[in-house]
Amino acid sequence: MAQSAPRAARGRVEDHVLRNSLRFLGVLCGSLTLAAQTAELQLPLRSRVEAFKGSGEWNEVRFEQAFPIRQTAILICDMWDRHWCSGATRRADALASEMAPLIDQARSHGIRIIHSPSETMDFYRDTPQRRRILEIAPVPPPPNLALSDPPLPIDDSDGGCDTPDKFYKAWTRQNPAIRITGNDVVSDKGTEIYSLLRQENIRNLLVMGVHTNMCVLNRTFAIKQMTRWGIRCVLVRDLTDSMYDPQDRPFVPHQQGTELVVQHIEKYWCPSALSSDLVRALLSRSPAR
Repeated sequence: MAQSAPRAARGRVEDHVLRNSLRFLGVLCGSLTLAAQTAELQLPLRSRVEAFKGSGEWNEVRFEQAFPIRQTAILICDMWDRHWCSGATRRADALASEMAPLIDQARSHGIRIIHSPSETMDFYRDTPQRRRILEIAPVPPPPNLALSDPPLPIDDSDGGCDTPDKFYKAWTRQNPAIRITGNDVVSDKGTEIYSLLRQENIRNLLVMGVHTNMCVLNRTFAIKQMTRWGIRCVLVRDLTDSMYDPQDRPFVPHQQGTELVVQHIEKYWCPSALSSDLVRALLSRSPAR
């Protein structure tokens, strides 16, 4: 009986320590959850401004922008397994090998990955990534913003192929070098993707893929339409390629033709970023748990 009082006192102390420990763990978990929800990527962006309107004189501007990870997605445009233009296929294969590790890293940090290989949805019909986006309730998009849409600085009226090939539907799926896994989604329809973005409160769309002057701009899920619906797009300018033949206007090398289209997008549609800066921003953050 003489020892019961000290034991009772010890028990009260242990209970107090346990309660405080549980409170601390609760606060810690809450802090970690809040940190994950508010984690940001700091990305250097490039754009162009016409300081003196109507002058035609455009100046390059660079600035940094914070992108909350939970409000940011990556969209991969038309990175098919094969293109009718063999030159385009060769360049897209090289891009796919550069994209793949970046996509895996972005996914590990909690960035939503959207795969948009147009006209291949039958291939993905039974995959969870395709079914996932089909299960989302439609969200009607707003009226289009009235934005200027000047002509491109290159002539792609003949299809833009720089190798002697004829058109045929060559694609059946996305380039297999780019993994589709986990919580990724697959869609080639703008309204499906817009509904996903709104459901998940995603405001920022990092766009990569092909082709800069065609699908990257003009698909229903791509830069023009998403910008018109109020989504903040960023072109990853070194992970894209144009359909441009140097034999056509303005008669410059292929890479320079692509750069002209990138600059056009920076003038009229959205800023651009480099994949190396995106990788650097991701490496500065801890992967999502």
